[in-house]
Amino acid sequence: MRPCPGDFLFSAFSSYSLLRKEDPVAHTSNAGKQWWKEAVVYQIWPRSFQDSNGDGIGDIPGITSRIPYLAELGINVIWLSPVFGSPNDDMGYDISDYHAIMTEFGTMNDFDRLLTTAHDNGIKILMDMVANHTSDEHEWFVQSRSSKDNPYRDFYYWRDSSGTDENGNPLPPNNWGSEFGGRAWEYDETTDQWYLHMFSKKQPDLNWENPKVREAIYEMTRWWLDKGIDGFRLDAINIISKPEGLPDDPSVDPAKHSSSIPFVIENGTRVHEWMHEMNREAFSHYDCMTVGEMSATPPAEAIQYAGFESDELHMIFHFEHMGVDSDPEAGMGKWSLQKFDLRELKEILNSWQTELAGKAWGSLYWNNHDQPRVVSRFGNDAEEYRELSAKMLATVLHFMQGTPYIYQGEEIGMTNVQFDSIEDYKDLDSINFYHDMVTEQGTLTHEQAMELIYAKGRDNARTPVQWDSTEYAGFSTIEPWIGLNDNYPTVNAADAQDRENSVFAYYQQLIKLRRGELKEHMVYGTFVPLDTEDADVYAYERHADNGEKLLIIANFTDQEQERTYELAAHNPQLVISNYSDDAHQTLRPYEAKVYKVLSN
Repeated sequence: MRPCPGDFLFSAFSSYSLLRKEDPVAHTSNAGKQWWKEAVVYQIWPRSFQDSNGDGIGDIPGITSRIPYLAELGINVIWLSPVFGSPNDDMGYDISDYHAIMTEFGTMNDFDRLLTTAHDNGIKILMDMVANHTSDEHEWFVQSRSSKDNPYRDFYYWRDSSGTDENGNPLPPNNWGSEFGGRAWEYDETTDQWYLHMFSKKQPDLNWENPKVREAIYEMTRWWLDKGIDGFRLDAINIISKPEGLPDDPSVDPAKHSSSIPFVIENGTRVHEWMHEMNREAFSHYDCMTVGEMSATPPAEAIQYAGFESDELHMIFHFEHMGVDSDPEAGMGKWSLQKFDLRELKEILNSWQTELAGKAWGSLYWNNHDQPRVVSRFGNDAEEYRELSAKMLATVLHFMQGTPYIYQGEEIGMTNVQFDSIEDYKDLDSINFYHDMVTEQGTLTHEQAMELIYAKGRDNARTPVQWDSTEYAGFSTIEPWIGLNDNYPTVNAADAQDRENSVFAYYQQLIKLRRGELKEHMVYGTFVPLDTEDADVYAYERHADNGEKLLIIANFTDQEQERTYELAAHNPQLVISNYSDDAHQTLRPYEAKVYKVLSN
């Protein structure tokens, strides 16, 4: 058996810096101008980006081959979704080896070539680090489950049964439910105990209370930063601190020892202590960028994580605006569906803009690997309006304060997909939802469940990038690992690159403005919301220090709207628009435009 990464901990840990009382690095403020504030990030889901070897699966050489495309788009940071060694129970978010590359994606030499090519083109690389849990095939867990006295036993949460049922079967330690459905505990006969998994049973949660776990994670982050990567996106990082004593979920009947409702454990009592420690022991020694994925985190909590004086992270991903099209009364979480109210969406986004202002930095996104396509969600993916609404949504996002993130295919206006059968879907979350609701409970019909998956399923974001109109959309030479969207012959990158008025060209303009002549306005300017109760139009201003102002206006409907704004009376200059002319106070369907008003 090969040695476990981190074996040195058991002989040398007592002298390591974690036990020092003083911080080894002086506090530095993140206020003021920073490269990661001015960045435009492009997220790559490797499995669906570009296949280079004809196996139907995207890979690292495929990404390298598309660096010129990304450079042409204008982005300067890639967020690379997990490429670590993994058995792929959850698409790479179940890591079995932090120091290896997934075989399907290539080799470490392939990764090194990607890193060099990206850097040569002025593009930085963020790795997607999963530190809340590992795969059950990680050597740490293999050792941990082997016996109660194994040195790695406390790397994970192991607990005794809470009792037995009427048939003498062991009952889990508490009633927690996992994010992927069912209970959050898995019984292991080898040691007659249960281990905790807040996601899949093949994703056991790491025990961050154990300082040896924390140092193993910090060692791994330093290893990658020493290799030359430029930062990390930290997956589900705000659930690493579990409630003391692992008590029952009070929202579930205590008599029931299983739950299909995930227990809310975000932002635990020690998470800020550990984020500060992680920054001290790893991040602060490098000129890197850090962003944490943090569900159920309000702005006040975000300021603790990403405040300019917090010494924790540079920014976080919040999820609040991703819930506006879910019905809280339906009791199905994200799987419920309702028409979103623009006023609610504005209230959420505006509050993040104003509450973080001058205190912390935010991230800006409509899409990622876990979310449906925004043009189908908050825009209009009908042929007549797809490009207009895609550009409108991009305008609203990119002119806000924060670091914008573009998800692969967003820049060409890719849409949601509708497969006929649940068998065509690959996402564990969608599959579990369908079988729970249709097969086991009978709560929904096949048609009802599929409609919700069409709207909310994660595979909407995971169909292959549509590069051109040839067979398999230029993604591969064989049938891809997941089906293609039927619209690829007309919605593809080759077509978008050839047209001056395409969504791709519009994103190029936005990025050029943000990184160029309007940097002071778009990155550092003050955000001022307008007409917050307007249910059809989103409008706001950005005020630069030199007195110049931008007026951003976006019609979220397929109907003409008439609007006037104070700045529009001051001889404004039209900076960008998704229409070829300016109808002034008349806003045409999904029209977006930005005016610049010079200082007096």
